[in-house]
Amino acid sequence: PRSILQWNVGSHRDISYESLSLFRLLEPQIEILVLGTGDRVERLHPAMLKQIRECGIAVEVQDTANACATFNFLINERRVVAAGLIPP
Repeated sequence: PRSILQWNVGSHRDISYESLSLFRLLEPQIEILVLGTGDRVERLHPAMLKQIRECGIAVEVQDTANACATFNFLINERRVVAAGLIPP
């Protein structure tokens, strides 16, 4: 179902395997997690991204404006997707 949840992340430095646990708990399980890292694309720790992918969730990291567009596109395709967005 469509839901909005507060994600307690203030910057890309706060994104960790633990902060992403919220997305691993969603039902139905999401296929794709779109992360918006603010004004620009920020590099996230590769090991953390690998852990999420090993849970069966694809991850897209983009600046927040493009992450919103990607999220909307995937929703229109009826994909099971979630977005973690940090305001620009």
